[in-house]
Formats: sequence, structure tokens, C-alpha cells
Amino acid sequence: MQLSTRKYQILNRDNYFKVLFLATLLISLSFGQVVSAQAPNADLLVKQGVESYKTGNYSSAVKYWQSAIKEYKNNPSATAVVNENLGRAYQKLGEDKAAIASLSAAIRDYGAVKDIKQVGRVQTELAQVYSSLGQPRKAIALVCGKVASQEVVQVECTPESAAQIATKYDDADGKVAALGVLGDAYRLIGNYDRAIHYLEEAKKAAPTNFLVLNSLGNAYRNRAQLLDLRANSAKQIRLSTKVEDFNQKSQADYNQARNYFQESIKFARQQKESLAEMRGLLNLIQLASQTTETKIVDDATFNNSLADALKTLEDLPDSTTKVYGAIDLAYLQRNQASPLIGCTTELVLPENQSLSLLQKSVLTSNNLQDNRLQSYANGALGHFWECRKDNSKALTYTQNAIVAADNKLGAKDSLYLWEWQAGRILNKQNKNKAAIESYQRAYETLEDIRQDILTAKRDVQFDFRDVVEPLYRTLAQSRLELLQSGVITQKERPNQLSKVVQTIDSLKLAELQNYFGNDCVLSALNPKQVDELLEDKNNSAAYKNTVFLSSIILDGKTGILLQSANKETKFKWIEDVNQEGTDKIVSSDKLKTKIAEFRKGLIGGREQVNYDTMTAAELYDWMIRPFIQDGDISPDKIKTLVFLQDGFLRSVPMAALYDREQQKYLVETYAIATTPSLRITTPKPRRSKQKALILGLTKSATIDGKNFEELFAVQREVDAVKKQFPNHTDLIDDNFIPDNFRQKLQQTTYPIVHIASHAQFGVIPEDTFIVTGNNKKITISELENSLQNLNSPSGSVELLAITACQTAVGDDRSTLGLAGVALQVGVKSAIASLWSVGDASTSKLVEEFYQNYRQEGMSIAQALQKAQIKMINAKKLPESEGMNIDYDNPAYWAPMIVIGNWI
Repeated sequence: MQLSTRKYQILNRDNYFKVLFLATLLISLSFGQVVSAQAPNADLLVKQGVESYKTGNYSSAVKYWQSAIKEYKNNPSATAVVNENLGRAYQKLGEDKAAIASLSAAIRDYGAVKDIKQVGRVQTELAQVYSSLGQPRKAIALVCGKVASQEVVQVECTPESAAQIATKYDDADGKVAALGVLGDAYRLIGNYDRAIHYLEEAKKAAPTNFLVLNSLGNAYRNRAQLLDLRANSAKQIRLSTKVEDFNQKSQADYNQARNYFQESIKFARQQKESLAEMRGLLNLIQLASQTTETKIVDDATFNNSLADALKTLEDLPDSTTKVYGAIDLAYLQRNQASPLIGCTTELVLPENQSLSLLQKSVLTSNNLQDNRLQSYANGALGHFWECRKDNSKALTYTQNAIVAADNKLGAKDSLYLWEWQAGRILNKQNKNKAAIESYQRAYETLEDIRQDILTAKRDVQFDFRDVVEPLYRTLAQSRLELLQSGVITQKERPNQLSKVVQTIDSLKLAELQNYFGNDCVLSALNPKQVDELLEDKNNSAAYKNTVFLSSIILDGKTGILLQSANKETKFKWIEDVNQEGTDKIVSSDKLKTKIAEFRKGLIGGREQVNYDTMTAAELYDWMIRPFIQDGDISPDKIKTLVFLQDGFLRSVPMAALYDREQQKYLVETYAIATTPSLRITTPKPRRSKQKALILGLTKSATIDGKNFEELFAVQREVDAVKKQFPNHTDLIDDNFIPDNFRQKLQQTTYPIVHIASHAQFGVIPEDTFIVTGNNKKITISELENSLQNLNSPSGSVELLAITACQTAVGDDRSTLGLAGVALQVGVKSAIASLWSVGDASTSKLVEEFYQNYRQEGMSIAQALQKAQIKMINAKKLPESEGMNIDYDNPAYWAPMIVIGNWI
């Protein structure tokens, strides 16, 4: 999507009622049935409102109709019609809250006079407003009464829902509208199969309805984009048969989308509906720009559609579609970039033509006096001048956009874009403080609406990496560079660093939320910010002797923030302490290369007789030694390091960094843990219960065409865990299937769940699963559903252990699966492997860990630390310990990490 989720919801807000009900401009006919001789003044007010509405003077229409309602007083037959049309006028003005209030009042009034058929129609219209506001679940509740999951095949809507009312009263038009709005709402929550189902039903009832056809095109296009995402994920995890399958299905859906857009355009032309024709043309053109490689839309069709769109745009009446259409065409590219974030030189139209379209969009938005339209039009024109480096013009239009967006707080969804844009322009003018203030406002606005935009359609509607992530990183980097410049006083530094921490923490939460596509992972989010948590006396025991190290990867360099309870936050750029000269900062690219080298060396380290610690020592010098030298993490006082990693650093087992001076691995000095955010990690001592559910797979398996090898050492690992927990239940091989797993969890509470099997953490959650017996799998969603007893505090899982897992190659987001799986299912702590170590070493490490874990007073991080240290000392131990001398190699012990609660 090119501008923002909200903008496209508005542009595609197909008003089914205009075509199907003919209510909007024939309002006076309705009033002819309800006005009474006792209210002649009200009758006049209504007619004046109708005339104002027809001429596009919606503010005036609202004033007349509000006065009419007062005149009608206790006449619900009359106020129902007035409120219904007031709702439409408010929508035209972009005042959605007022529209909701008026439509809700109309529903109440129609109900009072037992006009149930109209109750259903207005419920559908109200649902459409909610859908456009990014609240599709509310829309579905109004139209159907219940929201279906992806798996449900058949859904029976409730009797009081709009869909059922239309069926009961044989309201054909109402039924098509209900199905159309229902289909669009399901599309917005990412359930494309169900969206297509409802829209196809609407098409059967109204084959030439261009609005339904346009919505079907959008649904098929969105499903194709999701299939593209799945194909890319399958490619990275080497599921070649799935890649081909997803690609074929994607192509079929894109073709279907093209066909529906073309049909929509054809029927809109036949019915002389120019606004709908324009929407269809824009959708077809955008489809072409999104599928340039596969040529879903051939060049001739693209060029003809573009010419038609430009011609149609000229003749359109002033409208939302005209404004957004002009912006879309001005910034049209033959690729999927986000033009209002970065600058592009690949616009389809000549620069002077793009400028003319943008200028006309501003004039049209001013004529309509719609704040949201004025905001986008001015912001888009401001960005045009930003890219042409005319900072004066760019700032003028951008500030106009901010004023329009901020009017009545009606366009927060665009406000953050323009505040961010203003920040970039101010930065180019060397007004650093003003730029940061603008970035901060953009960040705060985005925080308010982040949940809606990140969870609505994470796969299509909102490109997190194009929009949210760069803003957060830009703000953090600007603040940090300002701190380094010496402009900030020593007194102001703690407050500035606190804001940097807050920004970084929000980024990590947003990434997690966007990855999973819902807000379940944030259900236990602490309302306090990180620095407030560290100052909270109630947490003093949990944070005692513990330091938190947050990494942040920025443009060209990487920083680390150090925090501990009741102490000042410290910050350092990662530097090469052994390099001579002044420019010691390690570039982010160089760090990424070194991290990849370190990880590759560890994974292949078992082939070496003696592990080469050179890279591990270099990284230690860059990332840890500066804090040691400053006394911030003195081993005398600090016992545990908790890492909150960013990007490619998530895949690094920090325990294996090497101190060449002390000739020790980092884990020999400190217990190590990791968490995405302190705000979703509750550090609490575990309970004393020691009951375990042990699940294991020793056999080979084939999942989605991918082969998973036998795990010969799993039986030994399972036996070791059984030995530590006599009070256990085990499900091995053919007994370890999803149904049995769910059944056991429903019957009994297990504080410890240990899974010894292949576990894959994919680029997207759909490819994140645990391999079970009989060639089956438990997806992360199924795992979450199986652990429903977590809602009961007495039944929560304290520790989830997943061994022998493997992560996807080439995408650092896949490691969010490791951190997120525990948080998603609500467990307090997790032990997991950063890569597969199918060896007897795993069973030995697990056995040692659980022996330590069972000791009173030992934290989870310390239990793993002690087990890893024992393996490091393998060559020094007596033979009676049964420790293979090769296990001192970090390849065997480093991949295992603690996630979440570390105490």
C-alpha cells in the first residue's frame, strides 16, 4: 500500500447504499412520509438541508438537520430518517464519531417504531463506518453478530444482525449490501477466504454490481499478496514444492483480481458512475504496478487504463476519490515502493504532470473543506518539494498538512506521516532540535494508532519495514546524535536517554506485534515504561545484581544502552577499541558481517578440534569490554546480563563471546538471558511445583514436503528429563500428536512443558511449528489454543523448553519466533535453541540444567549458566561425570538460551 492503511480504507469505502438504497439524494421522499403538520418549521429545515447536501455543502446540511431534530422532539419516525442522513453528512465531513452517534440514534429510532427492515439497513451502514475506521470486527458484529475464525467453514448469523434481518424481510438490496460490507470487513482482518465467500454470494445476487466486483478484486489481490509472502517464506526455509504451489495460486488470484476490476470498470461505465469507474481504474493500475515481473496486466492495458484514469479524473466532481486519485496517479510507479517515505526517480508520469495533479488535489480538498483530504493533499505536495530539495516550499505544505490533520484530531493516521516529513525537512535545514520535536510528535501519534494498523492486515495493508520501523529508528538516532553533539546539558541527558529507551522498546514491541499479526502478545503489557519499572521498589529483588543491555541498529552504526535498577542509563556506540585513530565506530554492515561470521563459526564449530575464539573475542571487545572498563558491569556486583536485542543481533548466543584477557566465555562470568521487552516480561520466582509434560519425537517426519531427520538422541534426552521429574506424563513418537497434546493439557496442569523435537521458526507465523508424530505438526496458533488454561493463574506453564529447533535462514524476523512463541502462549519463561544441535550433547545439557533448576534459590538463567560452565570444563572433569570432552566447544552449549523471566 502506498500512503497509509486509513487512506485506502477511505478510497475504497464503497457506498453500497448510494446505489442500492437510493437514500442519500432522495432523502426528501423519505421525509414526505414522516413529517407532520405540527412541525412545519422542521419540514422546511429538512428541505433546506437536502438542498445544501445536494450542492456539497455538508456543514450547512448538518446545521439544518440538527435543528430539525430539535423541532421533531418525540417523533421517532421523523428523527430516525434525519439521524440516518445526518450520519451520511458527517461521513462526508470526515467526522466519523459524529456519524456513528447519528447512525446509532437512527437504529434506536427505527427500532422504536418497529421498522426492523430499516434497522438492518442502517446497521449495515454503521458497520461500513466502523470498517473504514479500522474496526472491522465491530463491523462484522453488526452485520452478522459473530466473527468467524479462519478454520470455521459455516457461520450462522444471529437473528438481530443486519444480514439475518435482510433475509427475514426478503430485502434483496439490503442483503447484497450486508454481504458486501461483511466481505470487506473480513478482508480487512486478513480472512480472505471468508471475504471472497461473502462477496461471491453478493455477486450471485447482483451480477452487475460494480461495487461488489471492485471489492472482489481487492479481496483476490490481497489473498494473492499473502500467497506471495508465504511463497517467499517457503523459499527461505527450502520448501520447494510449497513455493511452486503458492506461486501458482498467487498467479490465479491476481488474474481473478484483474478480471473483477475490469468488470467493475465496465459496469460502472454502463451505469455512468464515474466515481466507481475511477476507483476500478486506480485499482487495476495499482495491481499492474504491484505485478510488474509477472505481467498480470499487460503494458497496453496498463497504458490505456492510465490514459482513461487521467481523462476520467478531469471530469470527476469534487470528491474524496478525485483527491486521492490525483495523488495516486502523481506518485504512480512501476514497483511497490512507498513514495511518501522515500524519494523516487521512477515516477510513471512526467514531473510537471505529477506536480499539476498534486496542486489540483490541494485545490479540490480546499473546495470540499475536508480536513483529512486537505491533510493528504498538502502532505503529498510537500513531499514532492522535499524530494526536489526545495525545503521552504516543502515545509510550508507539510505544515499545512499537519494543521489540517490535527483539526479536531480527525486524521491521526496521516498526522504522524507529516510530522515525520516535517522532521526530515527541518533536519536538512540543520534545525536539529526542532526536527527531533517533530519526530517525537510523529512517534507519539503513531503509538496511539499503532495497534490498529499493525494488527489489521500485517501481511498486506501496512508495510511495517517501510513506515513504522524507519520512523522509530530515525527518532532514536536523532536523539542519540544530539546527545553526542554536546548540545544537551548533563542535567537533561537522563531524560533524553529515557526517551531513547522508550522509542527502542516501542520498536521491539511493534515488531513482535506486527510479526504475529495480533495483539495477544501484548495482552500482559505493563503500562509502565522501562525506566519506571527499574525504579519500582516492588521489583527491587527481581532486578538486583542484574543489568539490561538494549541494542539498537541505526543508519551506519549500532548502539547499546545499559540500564540497571535505580541507576543512570548509559549509552555507547559499538566501537573497535583496538583500532587507532579517532573514527573507531564499527559500521552496522561490518558488525552484521562479523555476527554472521561468528554464528557460522559456532554452527560449524563441531568440526574443529579446538574452537577458534578470535571472532568471539573481537565481538566481546566491541560490545562488552567498554562497559567492563567503566565499571558498569563489574562481576563483583553484577551476576546476570539480560539482552534486549535488535535485528540480526537476535541470532547471536551472547554466552559464547570470549574475554581474551581473562580467557573466559561471557557465560563463565555472568548468567545470560534475553527478552524482547521488560514490559512484557514479569520477573517472578517460580512456584515449587515440579510436574512435567514431556513430549518427544525420535522418528523422521515429512511436513509440507520437507523432510525432518530422525533425532537419535531424543530418547536419551527424554529419559534424562523423566529422571529429574518423577511426577511426569510423557507422549513419545506416535503418541505425540496434536490431539493428545491438547487433551493432556486440558486434563492436568503442568508447570513444565518440555518438547524434544524439530521446531521450525519461519519468516511468518504460519511457518512456525513443532513437528509431532504421524507426520503432523503443531503450529504456533494451535500451541496457543492448547494452552488456554493459562488464563487461570493456578494453571499457568512456568517453563516451556523447546530443543532441537531450527530457525529460518536469511531473515532476522524469524528469530522473533523464538522470543515470541513463549510470549504468544503466555508462559513465563522459555528455553530454546537458536539452531538445531541433534546430538547427545543436548540431552546432557538439558539434564544438567534441570538438576540445577530444581535447586531452591537458583534462577533459571543461573541454572543454564551452571550447566554450560560444566560443559566448558568437560576436559577437566573426571570420567565418572560422563561428560564428552568435546563438549567444551561452544557449538554444543552456546545455542541454548533463556527467554523471558530469568529468575
